[in-house]
Order: sequence, then C-alpha cells, then structure tokens
Amino acid sequence: MDGNYHIRVENLHVHRGGAHVLKNINLSIPDRKITAIIGPSGCGKTTLLRCFNRLMETGDGNRVTGRVLVDGEDIYGPAVDVTAVRRKMGLLSQRPFPLPMSIYENVAYGPRIHGMRGKKALDEIVEKYLRLANIWDEVRDRLHSPATRLSIGQQQRLCLARGLAVEPEIILADEPTSSLDPVSSRHIEERFMELKSRYSIVMVTHILRQARRMADYVVFVYLGELVEHGPASDFFERPSRPLTREYIKGIIS
Repeated sequence: MDGNYHIRVENLHVHRGGAHVLKNINLSIPDRKITAIIGPSGCGKTTLLRCFNRLMETGDGNRVTGRVLVDGEDIYGPAVDVTAVRRKMGLLSQRPFPLPMSIYENVAYGPRIHGMRGKKALDEIVEKYLRLANIWDEVRDRLHSPATRLSIGQQQRLCLARGLAVEPEIILADEPTSSLDPVSSRHIEERFMELKSRYSIVMVTHILRQARRMADYVVFVYLGELVEHGPASDFFERPSRPLTREYIKGIIS
C-alpha cells in the first residue's frame, strides 16, 4: 500500500449512456479511517463508490476510464480477478437485502462459497461476525429462523455481518442508515466507529450531521466533479472552496 492510503483514484471518468457522470476524479482514501462522500442527490456519490468494486461495469452503456488502485494494484487492469477485488470489499446498501434463507445461512453463505465446510468453523464464524455487528444477543436463539423476519434495523446489521464474514479489507456503505429509524441508525454508526480500527470504511451520506459526527476524511462531489477533499476537521472548519462553504451552510443543496 502507498503510505497511509488504501485506495487511490487517478483520472477517473465514468460515462453512463450519453452522460458524463464522473469527471476526472483524483483522490486518495486513507487506510483504517471513515471517509464520507458527500454532495447533493444525483451528484455522483454512489457512482464513485461503485467504482471501487467495479460494480459500475455491470450496467449497459457504462464506461469507466482511469485508474483505481487498491493496495497499489489497478483494479481496472486487464489481468485483474474481479471476484478477488470484490472479496476485498464489504458492501452495505441503502436498504438491507438479506438472502432468502436463515440468519445463520446469511452469514455462512460467503465462507461456504470460498470453500469452508466444517460445521464447527462455520458456527464460530457466524457467532464472531454477528457479535461484531452487534446483533448476536438479539438473534442467538433463532439463528435458523428466516432473516426476513428481522426488523429492518436488524436486517441491516445482519447484512453488515454477512459482508464482514468474507473478511474484506474495506467496507463500502451507500447511505447505510437512510432507511432506518434513529435507534437503528445509531447502532450502525456505533459499529462503524468501532470497526474503523480494523477496516477502511467509505460511506456515502447526504446527512451533513452524520458526516460531521463520523468522518475522519471527507470527499465533496458536486455535479460529477470533485470539489474538495481532506481531513474532516479542515473540511468543516476551514473549507478552501467557496462552493464547499455554501454547501456546508446549506446555501446550495
């Protein structure tokens, strides 16, 4: 890895259909910190996040140029194993999507795909990551009941546990609390604050208060362009660009 940065983006452009969605993005994402990507709706935040695990390639008419280096390797290189890239990334979406199976099998699913078979080892993994996602005590007596019976907040923490069970290096989170009630949102925020000592966390949020509370580093995207990025304390207290100051004050949205 280059210095203390986990992801480095160089000259990144994304076209979707006839639209130039991201325009010449250059930035570095720090290791084992929470990075918040902020900006108005439709400005390219989620597109940027999806570039980090090559999900932008899955849509018809999408074109990605430039480089995204993870651990110094260009994940858009011709010889890259996309499955291996995605295994490094735990993805948490806006709404939780538990698999149509039991709580236990949701967490065991990824390790099984990667070859783990022993029941004792799987039991340990399931418990470990449900604990890490702070949901073990709530579900330990119903591990074999359908995951869809959980509340939406519990489902989001289950999806976090499922993502962590494949032992990623990076957690990508796309507005992970936007569909949750305040208590469930606090659970997710608390988990992230604890998990950043082990993982690099990149989080899209449209909530400035959340970015202020959580972020170590902030990336501000506006109309597909990178306006400003830097340590959260500098970004919020001493923004260097007029557009950033206007966004923080709520003059533009």
